Amino acid sequence: MADHDAERLHRKQRLAAAFRIFSRFGYDEGVAGHITARDPERPDHFWVNPFTKHFGMIRVSDLVLVNDDGEVVDGGGMVNRAAFAIHSQVHAARPDCVAAAHTHSVHGKAFSTLGRLLDPITQDSCAFYEDHGLFDDYTGVVIDTDEGKRIAHALGDAKAVILRNHGLLTVGQSVEEAAWWFIAMDRTCHAQLLADAAGRTVPIDPGYARLTHGQVGSAAAGKISFQPYYDWIVHEQPDLLD
Repeated sequence: MADHDAERLHRKQRLAAAFRIFSRFGYDEGVAGHITARDPERPDHFWVNPFTKHFGMIRVSDLVLVNDDGEVVDGGGMVNRAAFAIHSQVHAARPDCVAAAHTHSVHGKAFSTLGRLLDPITQDSCAFYEDHGLFDDYTGVVIDTDEGKRIAHALGDAKAVILRNHGLLTVGQSVEEAAWWFIAMDRTCHAQLLADAAGRTVPIDPGYARLTHGQVGSAAAGKISFQPYYDWIVHEQPDLLD
């Protein structure tokens, strides 16, 4: 029990920090967007931001626990219906993943309208080389778990999926990893949009792209890349730990 309590607190602290960081990076948009963390004791439950709470105001104590029926079983808020429809199915399909992140970030949703995968044109983009999928459909706001299952299928065993005309979704074996891949993927979308607008890009050779993926795209690399941001936001906004 003590181990579960310690791990739960760790995940919730990183989750609250991720929301604050996402707010600083402009990933919030009204009530859209969610990051979830699987509960260590009840793996079919996940912690998520309460509906209508701004990312920049979320504290550990604000997070709500949702069961596999979409019911809030711990915490004083409601859950976004789309958050449950998508994240419940992603968590169910990927027991290896602790966390999932999805927002309507500007560069992610802009790139998603192209209906294509990212190219290996920078070192950083290689983190996603042969490691992200495309959900090549759009049928409105996701409120049905059947749609969530289709998204989970498009994700497969990758770290991320581009939701056409919608945005990005990333997963990880830790909250830190899932949050970092979202930050990195949105920036990669931004870089490719700029590069494609400037002219013809030169892709990295597939062999070297795979090599670089192994260097920058591992779960450990994702987790450690988030640490400086965690330290920064906790130093600047320590109330998030309340």
